[in-house]
Amino acid sequence: MGDFPILHEYAASGNCYKIRLTAALLDCRIERREYDIMKGETRTPDFLANVNANGRIPVLQIGDKFLPESNAACFWLADGTHLVPYDRFERADMLRWMFFEQYNHEPNVATLRFWMKWIGEANFTDLQRAQVPAKQTAGAAALRLMDEHLARHPWLAGQDLSLADVALYAYTHVAEDSGLFALADYPAVQRWIARIEAEPGYIPMAA
Repeated sequence: MGDFPILHEYAASGNCYKIRLTAALLDCRIERREYDIMKGETRTPDFLANVNANGRIPVLQIGDKFLPESNAACFWLADGTHLVPYDRFERADMLRWMFFEQYNHEPNVATLRFWMKWIGEANFTDLQRAQVPAKQTAGAAALRLMDEHLARHPWLAGQDLSLADVALYAYTHVAEDSGLFALADYPAVQRWIARIEAEPGYIPMAA
């Protein structure tokens, strides 16, 4: 094992990408280990015993310590940098948006992307099929809330790019992958996406 943090990941996951993007924006080197979640590689006895007992990725390995949860891993990388606001309220507001991403945005926008693109509508369970309309409505509401905020502010929290923007960018910029959202409906979000992609150090998801 080298001297750099190791990201245990599935590269197509936005939750994994946000960690890579955080590292890139900070010019911080990380090593990558890929697992195929479609083949159950995060459910093996070895993974469960040695990486994450919850059987999920991403996990950021720091020496002999393992840190699950994407936003926690992003925070570990960014703590003390320009991606975490110095002002106390702005720092808390950053966390507010990161909680919003995991509670309101990711369970709808990201879940529908995975269901439609990886599972396929023809393979849906009855429960999944029944949940799609509600998830589409909730995802649109999350994008609309972001759009309304970004119409008045260049960034989600504080005066500059922060982890709030990185966390929400990951799945927002690929929201159309599900075929159920149109980013053209959210012009302020589109302008925000362009600002993030113009940041020094930015890398695309496929990098």
